[in-house]
Amino acid sequence: MAVSVFDLFKIGIGPSSSHTVGPMRAALMFVQGLERDGLLAATASVKAGLYGSLGATGKGHGTDRGVMLGLLGEAPDSVDPDTINAKLAAILAQRQLSLLGMHPVPFVVKEHIGFYRQALADHPNSMKLHAFDAQGETLRVTTYLSVGGGFIVTAGAPNTKVLDAVNHLPHPFCSGDELLALCHSTGKSIAQLMWENERVWHSEEETRSGLLQIWEVMQSCVARGCGIGNPDADGTLPGPFQVKRRAPQLYRALLGNPEGALRDPLSMIDWINLYAIAVNEENAAGGRVVTAPTNGAAGIIPAVLHYYTRFMPGATSQGVIDFLMTAAAIGILYKLNASISGAEVGCQGEVGVACSMAAGGLAAVMGGTPKQVENAAEIGMEHNLGLTCDPVGGMVQIPCIERNAMASVKAVNAARMALRGDGSHYVSLDSVIKTMRQTGADMKTKYKETSRGGLAVNIVEC
Repeated sequence: MAVSVFDLFKIGIGPSSSHTVGPMRAALMFVQGLERDGLLAATASVKAGLYGSLGATGKGHGTDRGVMLGLLGEAPDSVDPDTINAKLAAILAQRQLSLLGMHPVPFVVKEHIGFYRQALADHPNSMKLHAFDAQGETLRVTTYLSVGGGFIVTAGAPNTKVLDAVNHLPHPFCSGDELLALCHSTGKSIAQLMWENERVWHSEEETRSGLLQIWEVMQSCVARGCGIGNPDADGTLPGPFQVKRRAPQLYRALLGNPEGALRDPLSMIDWINLYAIAVNEENAAGGRVVTAPTNGAAGIIPAVLHYYTRFMPGATSQGVIDFLMTAAAIGILYKLNASISGAEVGCQGEVGVACSMAAGGLAAVMGGTPKQVENAAEIGMEHNLGLTCDPVGGMVQIPCIERNAMASVKAVNAARMALRGDGSHYVSLDSVIKTMRQTGADMKTKYKETSRGGLAVNIVEC
């Protein structure tokens, strides 16, 4: 369950929130638990089993890399992406891994990390971590569920801490209708309600500085993706397909012909495309990104925020914060009532949700009423319903990168459409969220982040 803005926006690394960031956090939690309970010194070996979508596409999504980094004691928000390859190369060369960086154990990837397509009953993204003593006896085994957006749930463990926090929120809401009712009864905007809820966890200054840091990382990611201070941006992405990175060339072309914008009223779409592509190419390369609300959809909110700050007159840093607060409120509704996991509901739960969040956030900072914001968010998802998750080769590249660009433009259009109306509409946000959940449940497993259907199969066949 997500209730804080910082549950929806988290600093991490690519290429996948559910397949890289989540397993990395789970592995870190596991070894920290061993140390806390006095079991680390007795641990002679560890093994990880990856099941379902983690097993099917884990290699392309860097799940094994995430597990090893977590076992080393690295966290997604603090690890230096430029050091990752060297850390992993040392494990491969030495056939040894230092748990939490202090307790070495033998480690051979093929022997200590298993990939299994069969999903466990709890969730399509599941992993089991085992610790053994010198006699091969099990010291501990824990099952973790990577439920999307980097969220990790320990199987069988109650989430009482979050539930207790929800009960103490000044403005609790679990549906779009409840959110609109709160706005009506209090006279506050969605962002203002989120501000007051956030005080349960953080001071106003902590929230402000945290959100501005999120925005700073988003801007840095766009810059690196465009090649600014990043010579590696002019090249190809990791993997067998050698996908050419396009953002630097597009960036140079747009800068080299500024007069073109005067002749082409739609040239800003090229910029929106650039922002999204730059982020998602960085994500595919394993760089630093903001999970928003997932890595596979990490380019949409930054792209629309860049559109707001660079093309909208009167844009302010407070507007950026209000955008993120509003978008988070919308994301919370999807997290509570449906899913943001591509393995559960397809890409409608990733790109679709991000598009909906961005549309609502943009409508808010463009002066929209809460009803218009809700309408924008509904439009953003309604036209992503049924979107499959079929990454070619199990890598967050094709069609993921272009899909972020398309959804970014769609989010801008959704906000503009909603602002042309008075907020009244036939399909509510709650209805479209319910429909998304049902559509995901009906979707065949091969179209849900397993790379066993759709483009993932047909491109290879062709």
